[in-house]
Amino acid sequence: MDRRSILQGLGTVAAAAVASNAFAQEQEHMHDHEHMHHHGGAVNQALIAAAGECVSKADICLAHCHELLAEGDKSLGPCSKTTSEVLALCTALRSIAAQNAPSLAHLASVALDSCTRCEAECRKHEKVHQVCKDCAEACAACATECKKAAA
Repeated sequence: MDRRSILQGLGTVAAAAVASNAFAQEQEHMHDHEHMHHHGGAVNQALIAAAGECVSKADICLAHCHELLAEGDKSLGPCSKTTSEVLALCTALRSIAAQNAPSLAHLASVALDSCTRCEAECRKHEKVHQVCKDCAEACAACATECKKAAA
Protein backbone atom coordinates (compact mmCIF):
# COMPACT_ATOMS: atom_id res chain seq x y z
CA MET A 1 0.00 0.00 0.00
CA ASP A 2 1.48 3.34 -0.94
CA ARG A 3 1.49 6.50 1.03
CA ARG A 4 -1.13 8.18 -1.15
CA SER A 5 -3.66 5.38 -0.52
CA ILE A 6 -3.08 5.55 3.21
CA LEU A 7 -3.61 9.33 3.25
CA GLN A 8 -6.77 9.03 1.16
CA GLY A 9 -8.09 6.33 3.47
CA LEU A 10 -7.34 8.42 6.54
CA GLY A 11 -9.01 11.42 4.89
CA THR A 12 -12.13 9.39 4.21
CA VAL A 13 -12.23 8.08 7.78
CA ALA A 14 -11.71 11.60 9.16
CA ALA A 15 -14.48 13.03 6.97
CA ALA A 16 -16.84 10.27 8.06
CA ALA A 17 -16.00 10.91 11.71
CA VAL A 18 -16.61 14.66 11.36
CA ALA A 19 -19.94 14.06 9.60
CA SER A 20 -20.99 11.52 12.19
CA ASN A 21 -20.07 13.88 15.03
CA ALA A 22 -21.96 16.77 13.40
CA PHE A 23 -25.02 14.55 12.95
CA ALA A 24 -24.87 13.42 16.59
CA GLN A 25 -24.59 17.01 17.81
CA GLU A 26 -27.55 18.04 15.65
CA GLN A 27 -29.63 15.18 17.02
CA GLU A 28 -28.71 16.11 20.58
CA HIS A 29 -29.59 19.76 19.92
CA MET A 30 -32.95 18.77 18.47
CA HIS A 31 -33.63 16.50 21.43
CA ASP A 32 -32.79 19.29 23.90
CA HIS A 33 -34.88 21.75 21.90
CA GLU A 34 -37.89 19.44 21.97
CA HIS A 35 -37.76 19.35 25.76
CA MET A 36 -37.75 23.14 25.93
CA HIS A 37 -41.23 23.37 24.38
CA HIS A 38 -43.96 23.46 26.96
CA HIS A 39 -46.79 23.19 24.44
CA GLY A 40 -48.31 26.49 25.61
CA GLY A 41 -52.00 26.45 24.76
CA ALA A 42 -52.23 22.75 24.01
CA VAL A 43 -54.30 22.20 27.14
CA ASN A 44 -56.83 24.76 25.91
CA GLN A 45 -57.03 23.86 22.23
CA ALA A 46 -60.82 23.39 22.20
CA LEU A 47 -61.36 26.75 23.89
CA ILE A 48 -58.87 28.49 21.58
CA ALA A 49 -60.62 27.01 18.54
CA ALA A 50 -64.11 27.88 19.81
CA ALA A 51 -63.10 31.45 20.67
CA GLY A 52 -61.44 31.81 17.27
CA GLU A 53 -64.57 30.59 15.48
CA CYS A 54 -66.67 32.93 17.60
CA VAL A 55 -64.44 35.86 16.63
CA SER A 56 -64.67 34.93 12.95
CA LYS A 57 -68.47 34.60 12.94
CA ALA A 58 -68.92 37.71 15.10
CA ASP A 59 -66.81 39.75 12.65
CA ILE A 60 -69.11 38.71 9.80
CA CYS A 61 -72.29 39.25 11.84
CA LEU A 62 -71.17 42.68 13.02
CA ALA A 63 -70.35 43.77 9.47
CA HIS A 64 -73.81 42.59 8.39
CA CYS A 65 -75.44 44.51 11.26
CA HIS A 66 -73.54 47.64 10.27
CA GLU A 67 -74.69 47.32 6.66
CA LEU A 68 -78.34 47.04 7.69
CA LEU A 69 -78.03 49.81 10.26
CA ALA A 70 -76.56 52.05 7.54
CA GLU A 71 -79.62 51.30 5.41
CA GLY A 72 -81.87 52.40 8.26
CA ASP A 73 -82.84 48.97 9.63
CA LYS A 74 -82.52 49.42 13.38
CA SER A 75 -83.77 45.93 14.26
CA LEU A 76 -80.20 44.66 14.46
CA GLY A 77 -79.00 47.42 16.80
CA PRO A 78 -79.05 45.23 19.93
CA CYS A 79 -77.47 42.39 17.94
CA SER A 80 -74.60 44.64 16.87
CA LYS A 81 -73.97 45.62 20.50
CA THR A 82 -73.80 42.07 21.85
CA THR A 83 -71.78 40.92 18.84
CA SER A 84 -69.31 43.76 19.32
CA GLU A 85 -68.85 42.77 22.97
CA VAL A 86 -68.36 39.10 22.10
CA LEU A 87 -65.82 40.06 19.48
CA ALA A 88 -63.70 41.95 22.01
CA LEU A 89 -63.98 39.35 24.77
CA CYS A 90 -63.39 36.29 22.61
CA THR A 91 -60.38 37.91 20.98
CA ALA A 92 -58.90 38.38 24.45
CA LEU A 93 -60.07 34.93 25.54
CA ARG A 94 -58.32 33.24 22.65
CA SER A 95 -55.04 34.93 23.56
CA ILE A 96 -55.36 34.28 27.31
CA ALA A 97 -56.27 30.63 26.64
CA ALA A 98 -53.22 30.22 24.41
CA GLN A 99 -51.06 31.54 27.24
CA ASN A 100 -52.89 29.41 29.81
CA ALA A 101 -52.78 32.58 31.92
CA PRO A 102 -53.90 32.67 35.56
CA SER A 103 -56.81 34.95 34.63
CA LEU A 104 -58.25 32.38 32.20
CA ALA A 105 -61.01 31.07 34.49
CA HIS A 106 -62.21 34.58 35.31
CA LEU A 107 -62.16 35.74 31.69
CA ALA A 108 -63.90 32.55 30.57
CA SER A 109 -66.67 33.30 33.05
CA VAL A 110 -67.11 36.82 31.66
CA ALA A 111 -66.99 35.55 28.08
CA LEU A 112 -69.55 32.86 28.94
CA ASP A 113 -72.02 35.55 29.98
CA SER A 114 -71.34 37.59 26.86
CA CYS A 115 -71.59 34.58 24.51
CA THR A 116 -74.88 33.54 26.11
CA ARG A 117 -76.39 37.01 25.63
CA CYS A 118 -75.09 37.27 22.08
CA GLU A 119 -76.46 33.86 21.19
CA ALA A 120 -79.89 34.83 22.53
CA GLU A 121 -79.89 38.08 20.57
CA CYS A 122 -78.68 36.47 17.34
CA ARG A 123 -81.30 33.69 17.64
CA LYS A 124 -83.99 36.39 17.24
CA HIS A 125 -82.75 36.98 13.69
CA GLU A 126 -81.48 33.56 12.63
CA LYS A 127 -84.48 32.73 10.43
CA VAL A 128 -83.93 35.85 8.34
CA HIS A 129 -80.15 36.30 8.51
CA GLN A 130 -77.84 33.30 8.09
CA VAL A 131 -74.91 35.27 9.53
CA CYS A 132 -76.88 35.71 12.77
CA LYS A 133 -77.52 31.97 12.91
CA ASP A 134 -73.83 31.25 12.32
CA CYS A 135 -72.86 33.71 15.04
CA ALA A 136 -75.39 32.22 17.48
CA GLU A 137 -74.04 28.72 16.88
CA ALA A 138 -70.44 29.87 17.33
CA CYS A 139 -71.41 31.65 20.55
CA ALA A 140 -73.15 28.52 21.84
CA ALA A 141 -70.07 26.39 21.11
CA CYS A 142 -67.79 28.95 22.74
CA ALA A 143 -70.07 29.15 25.78
CA THR A 144 -69.78 25.37 26.18
CA GLU A 145 -65.99 25.61 26.23
CA CYS A 146 -66.09 28.66 28.52
CA LYS A 147 -68.10 26.66 31.08
CA LYS A 148 -65.33 24.06 31.18
CA ALA A 149 -62.60 26.69 31.59
CA ALA A 150 -64.52 28.74 34.15
CA ALA A 151 -65.01 25.76 36.45
